[in-house]
Amino acid sequence: MGESNQLTLKLKFRPGLRLTHRAFWKLCAANPELRLERTAQGELVIMPPAGSDSGCRNMDLSGQLWAWNRKSRLGVCFDSSTGFRLPNGATRSPDATWIAQDRWDALDPKQKRRFAPICPDFVAELRAPSDGREDLCIKMREYLDQGARLGWLIDPVAVEVEIYRPGRPVGLVRSPTTLSGEDVLPGFVLDLKGILFD
Repeated sequence: MGESNQLTLKLKFRPGLRLTHRAFWKLCAANPELRLERTAQGELVIMPPAGSDSGCRNMDLSGQLWAWNRKSRLGVCFDSSTGFRLPNGATRSPDATWIAQDRWDALDPKQKRRFAPICPDFVAELRAPSDGREDLCIKMREYLDQGARLGWLIDPVAVEVEIYRPGRPVGLVRSPTTLSGEDVLPGFVLDLKGILFD
């Protein structure tokens, strides 16, 4: 069994039985201590809590994104506990996300209270030592296919970052010290000290 299968559990339901959006919401509400996602195929994914080191790195990532957005006022940031219902039916919780203000404002209050039916403009996933890299690459491609305009797969294990952009090959940067938010997050530069390396 690979590392990703040791800590992440996927539950499949019998053919014809689907975990609806409403049922998934109720399941999450009844079990707030669990980190749950739902795949586009209707599988329930149960993930472990982040390890302390990964949680610290993720807080740094989220904090820098939040501070940039607080100044720019261009959109809304979300942390790793936030679920989004993607157009393909999956409900995912990336480690850090951002949505442009006009897209967020187009949702009604009820949609915002649940798992918002929207794919974030920007998504970041931070690989923990127990995460299978291929599983994260599949998620990153899914975000891009569902409407993300920029994605970062930050891998402290390999000390590299994969950059995902629509219509372009995946970029790979080894041992970068910073990342640019490009035209999606204008003016944002992520300092990777403490996130990608110590």
